[in-house]
Amino acid sequence: MSLALVQSRALLGLDAAAVTVEVHLANGLPSFTLVGLADVEVKEARERVRSALQNAGLEFPNNKRITVNLAPADLPKDSGRFDLPIALGILAASGQIDAARLAGHEFAGELSLSGELRPVRGALAMSLALHRQQVPARLVLPPGSAEEAALVPGAEVFRARHLLDVVRRFRPADAQSHAEGTDPAAPEAAEGWCRVQASPAVAAAAYLDLADVKGQAAARRALEIAAAGGHSVLLVGPPGSGKSMLAQRFAGLLPPMTVDEALESAAVLSLAGRFALERWGQRPTAAPHHTASAVALVGGGSPPRPGEISLAHQGVLFLDELPEFPRAALEALREPLETGQIRIARAARRAEFPARFQLIAAMNPCPCGWLGSSVRHCRCTPDQVARYQGKLSGPLLDRIDLHVEVPALPADELLAAPAGEPSAVVRTRCIAAQQRALERQGKRNQALQGQELDTHLRLDAAAAKFLNTAAARLGWSARSVHRALKVARTIADLAGSESTQVAHVAEAMQLRRALRAAS
Repeated sequence: MSLALVQSRALLGLDAAAVTVEVHLANGLPSFTLVGLADVEVKEARERVRSALQNAGLEFPNNKRITVNLAPADLPKDSGRFDLPIALGILAASGQIDAARLAGHEFAGELSLSGELRPVRGALAMSLALHRQQVPARLVLPPGSAEEAALVPGAEVFRARHLLDVVRRFRPADAQSHAEGTDPAAPEAAEGWCRVQASPAVAAAAYLDLADVKGQAAARRALEIAAAGGHSVLLVGPPGSGKSMLAQRFAGLLPPMTVDEALESAAVLSLAGRFALERWGQRPTAAPHHTASAVALVGGGSPPRPGEISLAHQGVLFLDELPEFPRAALEALREPLETGQIRIARAARRAEFPARFQLIAAMNPCPCGWLGSSVRHCRCTPDQVARYQGKLSGPLLDRIDLHVEVPALPADELLAAPAGEPSAVVRTRCIAAQQRALERQGKRNQALQGQELDTHLRLDAAAAKFLNTAAARLGWSARSVHRALKVARTIADLAGSESTQVAHVAEAMQLRRALRAAS
């Protein structure tokens, strides 16, 4: 047979689009042509496939005109993931394996020159796409990638270490001495080829403990409220006051991930090649350097790849030295903070990535860092302080729920302070509060919108009057008022209160004034 079809998948956002690798062998001037909007890495597959086939002892049709088409032609393809399907297509078209038996399988894998299979990005996204689309296909993947893909419930994933392991499974019927999988003594069944059954274990003690932080009761309280309601936090304080320590321990306060959340988070990390099996079920903490560009934060490139906000999906995005980030990068965070997703539009294609993260930002109150500190005297002029804080736009600050002051502790107080409350105790309270919100409204308080806020807030008349008076004096926007109300509802849930009372609203409003107080 001179024409063979092999199924694979390309990556575009979290959508692993189906790709048919069509291989045609014809008489004529020997050549190897690859078409179908292939990137440089894909075009280099010609040399890898040729060497892998020859070094594996298989026949490469040097005397044929080889045409490989990656369909659909208008879908961008990148990486070395198509090496294996291209090699199998050539073998099937030349009659060395049974083309009919390839049906019902999807392949991905990069080939070394010796024929060894190397891992590819996005294996979990491929398996997740099959699961969501209910496609009854078997995935054949290299070591490392197969274990990722098998995390999806019900996935049928096979691992192959070498090109020959795959070839043995799809040889023509007359060349096989045993049916597929019925010979337990076959070396490829025991070593090179096997079905992967994943049983991941969640490492419960992987997070840093909040007990390491001494003092800072107000900041610890703010993190507890943020974890219970899904709110974002801005920590404002002088150098060395513990802002980074607090942020790095925030993920340990969040409730355990569900299977669907863990799959989404792992799939995004797999697209960037950052997923590791030992971190399955753990909420990620992304902490980009303050020199990161807007593209690094939100994603981009051609084809588009996820940025730091998507790599923090279902976890924490920690932005230290917030005013030092480029203005364009910070402004790009506005929409994801509201919608929980990012759409990257290009002239020919648009990609969507999930970005439901909790933002923990940290900053100094002034350029020297000591404004309002009792430890050292600030040497900044009012104009310098205004310019520094002015790097953060009003719309961005409006979207951050809690603005918390983290003062520097004197050395004697720090040494005498007892160990803080451990993360496990705080997490228990956060889980209980979030469960109350889920039973009442089916979502976290931070996600309440419009009529939902009016329905589930249960605001006392005295609390409403207090909020109206205070918001008018402070000149708050409607968004600021709504976010303060969501925080107040979370405080009420932590207290086990059915209604939102004056004390809850007052605490929520106090937690939005740190930056103004510092200035």
